[in-house]
Amino acid sequence: QVSLLESGGGSVQAGGSLRLSCAVSGYTSRTNHMGWFRQPAGKEREGVAALYTAGGLAYPIYADSVKGRFTISRDNAKNTLYLQMNSLKPEDTAMYYCATGANHVSLFKDDYNYWGQGTQVTVSS
Repeated sequence: QVSLLESGGGSVQAGGSLRLSCAVSGYTSRTNHMGWFRQPAGKEREGVAALYTAGGLAYPIYADSVKGRFTISRDNAKNTLYLQMNSLKPEDTAMYYCATGANHVSLFKDDYNYWGQGTQVTVSS
């Protein structure tokens, strides 16, 4: 059974930075595909960044809204997925979730089977 636990959320002013972490336990071949999603209050969950890792290589993709500001990465030795968020904006305010279990790199939530509980990010202007 795969379980995910996010941490690192908090409150920050616009222009600031946060790094989210997602600790992964359990393993299947499909944990090679992982992603970060966010859900603002009252809105749909949307993909932010996703990553496929295999053979020492990493293939990230990003939503247009975060390109150049967010970086997804993974430390396999620590079984941890990260999301470095820089130049944060008030519109980045949301609950952030990590997910795994897709069979391809994807920003669509329906492609993922396993989800964490989320960590709140609040960006003030």
